Amino acid sequence: MNKYLVIMLCGAMSLNAQGKNDIEAMQTVVPINVDGVPNEVQWQKAQWLPMKEVMLGESPSTNDFNGKYKLLWDKEHVYLLARIVDDVLYDRYSNPLENYWDDDCLEVFIDEDNSGGQHLNNFNAFAYHVALDNQVVDIAPIDENQGAPKLFNHHVNSRWQRSSEPDNAIYWELAIKLFRDDAPYDLSNDVKVENQYRVTNKVGKKLGFMLAYCDNDGSKYREHFVGSTAITPVNGDKNLGYKTADVFDTLTLIKPN
Repeated sequence: MNKYLVIMLCGAMSLNAQGKNDIEAMQTVVPINVDGVPNEVQWQKAQWLPMKEVMLGESPSTNDFNGKYKLLWDKEHVYLLARIVDDVLYDRYSNPLENYWDDDCLEVFIDEDNSGGQHLNNFNAFAYHVALDNQVVDIAPIDENQGAPKLFNHHVNSRWQRSSEPDNAIYWELAIKLFRDDAPYDLSNDVKVENQYRVTNKVGKKLGFMLAYCDNDGSKYREHFVGSTAITPVNGDKNLGYKTADVFDTLTLIKPN
């Protein structure tokens, strides 16, 4: 069995699929406690942003899936709060590196320097698949033409809880570290090594960002893929974010109100 995901980039891909809407995240002076309970005052001040753009499958009913999200930041992290209504939570694959996109998961797309471009088998940008067990998966390069799925739990801290609200919504909190695109996968659990590649956030910084949710109610494959950004299809395909950052929105880090 070939344990590697082989990725061949044959020729140049011309993408006219515009993301690049402008969104903003306010600074928080107090770090967010990532516990799935969004009771910090800072979250109350942040604006909800929609997740309603269908990237794969049919548009789900609002009872099947609906979502929205907020963003904050401090110098160490970008913080994400997603409110998700999903009538069936489904985790078919026990191996976190196997068909992870076909389980229910939150997918966070980050381009640290907002440069756009290909990132399928490099760290020019990330497509973090955050599973229901809070494991984080993306593709790490083997060489310039190959990549393999790896865990990126050292990049993203994730926790979620169901609420007691009438729709039993999930509140999902994440703290995301930003890294330079030349960072190695293996940081050896060494803070000094990690800090060489970490990016410190500041007012005015711009990064590429997109959010999506993979919804599966019990099938072999995901049934819906709904995100935050309208993507113009290329050859009929809107599922482009995992391989190019050209379709991400532009997120600007701003001062607190």
